[in-house]
Amino acid sequence: MTNFVYLGLAIVAEVIATSFLAKAAGFTRLAPTAIAIAGYTVAFYFLSLTLRTIPTGVAYAIWSGVGIVLVSAVAYFWQGQKLDWAAVIGMGLIIAGVLVINLFSKTAGH
Repeated sequence: MTNFVYLGLAIVAEVIATSFLAKAAGFTRLAPTAIAIAGYTVAFYFLSLTLRTIPTGVAYAIWSGVGIVLVSAVAYFWQGQKLDWAAVIGMGLIIAGVLVINLFSKTAGH
């Protein structure tokens, strides 16, 4: 597998974990808590594989940036949370930053 596949798997696992963390109610609900813990375990495992060749700062910037946008989308559609225009514009800037790193940075591990 390529490192960006590992990074993608880390992002998906983190998004699932964070989404269920919101449903865990302070770790008082067993199933969402277990899914959140398992998701974070998988996320950190795949992130650690990514860090073999992609610099930590670049990997974390992509992981956190894409994760923010995806968690916000899940929260909007699954949990009914609303976003104002400032949040949408900010997330657009995050996406732009991730694209700049991937398209133009020589440290992105391509």
